[in-house]
Amino acid sequence: MNDEESQNIPDAEFLGQAGAKVEGRTRLEAAYGSSDGDEQTIPSASVAGGTKQHEQAHLGTVFDQSYQPWGGSLNPRWARNWAILRHHVYGLFSKGHRPYGMATKLILFAAFLISLGDLGMSFISAIFSETEMHRVFGISKDNLYGHVLGFWPRNAICFPIIAALLIGGIISEDRMHGTSAIYFSRPLNRIDYTAMKFLSVAIVLFMLIVGTLGIYYTGDILMQGEGWAFFLDTFPIFLAAALAGTILVFTYSSIGLALSSVSRGKFFPAVALLGIFLGMKLIAFLIYTLFERSVLYLLSPYDCVAHVGQALVGTTSTYDHPWTWSLMSLVVINAIALYILASRVSSMEVTRE
Repeated sequence: MNDEESQNIPDAEFLGQAGAKVEGRTRLEAAYGSSDGDEQTIPSASVAGGTKQHEQAHLGTVFDQSYQPWGGSLNPRWARNWAILRHHVYGLFSKGHRPYGMATKLILFAAFLISLGDLGMSFISAIFSETEMHRVFGISKDNLYGHVLGFWPRNAICFPIIAALLIGGIISEDRMHGTSAIYFSRPLNRIDYTAMKFLSVAIVLFMLIVGTLGIYYTGDILMQGEGWAFFLDTFPIFLAAALAGTILVFTYSSIGLALSSVSRGKFFPAVALLGIFLGMKLIAFLIYTLFERSVLYLLSPYDCVAHVGQALVGTTSTYDHPWTWSLMSLVVINAIALYILASRVSSMEVTRE
C-alpha cells in the first residue's frame, strides 16, 4: 500500500465503527515507542490521539483517551475526616467498613465483661447484703484506681491485647496495599489522616477503659442506694481516675500507631506493643526485686502512667522515686512515639510502596 492509496482510505476500525481494514504487518509500540535494534524504520502506533488523521489511517488507531477535569464540589473537611474515622470505628459494629474478624470482636467483648467484674461483684454484694464483699469491691480510692490501672488482669491481659489488635494494621496495611494512594490523592492532608487514625484507636480504648469505669461508678451508686453526700465525696476521685485512664489511652494509642507506621504487616506492631508494655514491666520488676531500685520503672510506659495515676487519685504510692519523674518520662515517651508517627506518615508516598 503506497502513500497515495493511504490518503484516500478513511480511519481504521475503532470502537466498533467500520472502516478500512488494516493490512500488512506493523510493530505496535503503544507504551514505549522504542525502535532499538530495528534494522529498518517501522511505523509505530498512535497512542493518545495526538497524530494526524492520515497517520492514524496509515498506522491504525490503538486507543484515543482524553481526561476531563471534574467540575463537582468537594465535601467539607470534616466530612472527609469523618469518613476515615467511621471506616475504622464502625467496623466493630456493622458491615461496609474496615472489617474486624469475629475473633477480635469476641476478645473485645470478653475484655469488656472482665473490666466490669467489679460491678458484678458489687451487684452480688447488694443482693445478699454482704458488707464485707462490698468493702472489697465497692467504690473507694484503691478500687477506682485499680479499675483503670490495676495490673492484673486489666493491664496484664485485657487492655494491651485489645490495643494490639486495634493497631495491628491500621497504618501498616495502608503501606502494604497502597491505600495511602487513595487517601493522599484526595484533598486530605497528612495531619488529618494521622489524627483520624489516632482517634479511631483512642475512641475504642476510651470506651473500654474509661467507659467501663463510668459504668462501674454509676452502677455501684445506684445499686447501693448511696446519697448525694457520697456522690460529692467520691466524684473528684472518679474524675482523677478517669484522667489517669485517659492518659493510659493516649499512651497506648501513640506507641501503638508509631509501631504500626514503621511496619508493613499486622504481626510486628501487635507483638512489639505487648513486648514494650509487658516486657519492660517484667524487667523493671526483676531489677527492683534484686536491687531494690525503682528507677528502671521510668522506662516502663505502664508504670509511669500508674505512678502518675496514684498521685492523681491520692492512693498509696508503690514506687520509691518521685511521681514527677514518671510524669517527665511519660512526656518523653509519648513525644518520641508521636515524632516517629509523624515522620513515617510524612514519608508515605501517593503510590504503593
